[in-house]
Amino acid sequence: MDGLTLDQVQVFLTVVETGSFSAAARAMNRAQSAVTYAVQRLEEQCGMALFDRDGYRPVLNEAGRALLPRARRIAEAVGALRMEARGIAGGLEAELSLVVDAMFPMAVLLEALKGFRAHFPTVQTRLYVETLSRSAQLVIDGSCALGIVVASATDTAVLTRRPLLGVELALVVAPSHPLAARTGPVPAAELRDHVQLVLTERSGPGAPDRGVHATQTWRIGDLGAKLAMLRAGLGFGSMPRHMVAADLAKGDLVRIVPEDWDGRAGGLSLPMCVVHRTRDALGPATRWMADHLVAVSRAADPPAES
Repeated sequence: MDGLTLDQVQVFLTVVETGSFSAAARAMNRAQSAVTYAVQRLEEQCGMALFDRDGYRPVLNEAGRALLPRARRIAEAVGALRMEARGIAGGLEAELSLVVDAMFPMAVLLEALKGFRAHFPTVQTRLYVETLSRSAQLVIDGSCALGIVVASATDTAVLTRRPLLGVELALVVAPSHPLAARTGPVPAAELRDHVQLVLTERSGPGAPDRGVHATQTWRIGDLGAKLAMLRAGLGFGSMPRHMVAADLAKGDLVRIVPEDWDGRAGGLSLPMCVVHRTRDALGPATRWMADHLVAVSRAADPPAES
């Protein structure tokens, strides 16, 4: 099929859509003979007829119906290529690279991504999920253009940050855990007697510990694994409230409140922010995404459960 052209494919599709060679000629502002010739050349390249011409109007035969979906995919792919090329030529990024802290509500992130895809259908997205300072580090070293990170993990000398929502933390245990039977605020001395499950950096020691009450800790580099261990009664630990809301409602986890939280049964709030390197000029898609994340976060604060 060395002589097969995109124009022949487009003429074929126009004939199918308009229902006749004459209607296709009018739609494409061509002579009917040019449309007929393009279809004949396509049929020669395919080695078979694609239309049944015995009736008043041409009708796709079995071979034509079989090739129609592939012809449509070819036209769609070429259209997408043209759109992407025009966008890149106009300064639009080919890709959005984004890292998000695992504590950030997934429902909020998905809402932002849906809006991004609607506005920039040709921009590909590369998404990383990390924890603690590792999220900010991927922005600092240039691996990602944007980061959704814990505010305390950012280096304001290198990164420009904008506030998003606050993630509420709840200290929880399994109902089988001894601390689950405790009523009222739990003294710090009592917490020290139990194993605390602590989220840690995947790549090794990172930021100093925050919110560690126990003398014996188990370090976990994955938030999902930490949740499974909490459910199994292996210790107590803090989790984003939106991730454990269903467990608390069903009684699969029980909330406990340390005395040093000053009776705040609702838990502590962990501020999140969106960051980018101060020295980098953001492209239009990346800049739009940063603005959209701020808007979506404001609409979702307090964050929606996911």
